Amino acid sequence: MRIVYMGTPDFAVPALEALYEAGHEISAVVSQPDKPRGRHGEPAAPPVKEKAKSLGIPVLQPEKASDADFIEQIRELAPDVIVVAAYGKILKQTLLDIPKYGCINIHASLLPRWRGAAPIQWAVIEGDQTAGVTTMQMNAGLDTGDMLLRREITLSPEETGGSLFEKLSALSGELILETLKKAEDGTLHPEPQPEAGVTYASMLTKEMGDIDWSLPARRIECLVRGLYPWPGTYSHLGGKLLKIHRAEILSDEEEAKLPERFREAEPGTLYTDGNMLCVRCKDGVLSLPELQLEGKKRMDSAAFLRGAGELVRREGCLTHK
Repeated sequence: MRIVYMGTPDFAVPALEALYEAGHEISAVVSQPDKPRGRHGEPAAPPVKEKAKSLGIPVLQPEKASDADFIEQIRELAPDVIVVAAYGKILKQTLLDIPKYGCINIHASLLPRWRGAAPIQWAVIEGDQTAGVTTMQMNAGLDTGDMLLRREITLSPEETGGSLFEKLSALSGELILETLKKAEDGTLHPEPQPEAGVTYASMLTKEMGDIDWSLPARRIECLVRGLYPWPGTYSHLGGKLLKIHRAEILSDEEEAKLPERFREAEPGTLYTDGNMLCVRCKDGVLSLPELQLEGKKRMDSAAFLRGAGELVRREGCLTHK
């Protein structure tokens, strides 16, 4: 097939590679404009643009995908299909109508659950048992088009936003190849999304990572995993930012061994035996095996306590702002 590929972040790279290696004719890659990054704010190319350039594929970076000149460029390329993966903008119907096979989106969720910007992380944050990838015939709505194919995986108990990202990104390449093959064969059977079960995955913000210790331990543990590695979770200890890289729920047996005054303490209260650091939550206890105090390196709890044990004992609790 002659393809125009639209994508921007890391997630969209494996599908582009899969299409290229399968021998499809990729006329152009469309990515969002370069954006300032780093300390000096130098413009940086999106990962999909970098991959396209390495493969010798022309790259288009319109300010708006609705611009008439851009739409005319796509029309002149005469693609059989436009494949979209995490491009980051809603496309207008005039663009969707250009290709013979329309626009096919690779979406990192089991639609209709987790429409929107951050489906991978929200699946972990909400404690979902399964996740997956859905290919979808795009319409002008926000991830509302008919479903084409989907692949489901089971989340591991240690799943993070980062690990699930890698799994679903790899899976997307396999699924788009199968979807295009069925489209060519005329064996695709589009299925309207059910009205029941629709949820939306809003964009992630750094503020989401400020842990409220009055929440249940399970809820916090999922949040820590879901927001890892970005934007990450954190709390405050004695006025200093404390990044929480990992959290583990103590079993009832483990919790019963802790002092009664701690088990009955207010949320956010800390307990340490010199090696392990625990924090009281609404209805459980979390151990914090990997932390990073403001201005310091990431370290395990024992190393952290060797340097910050006095601060922990003096403050006695973590705070939520």
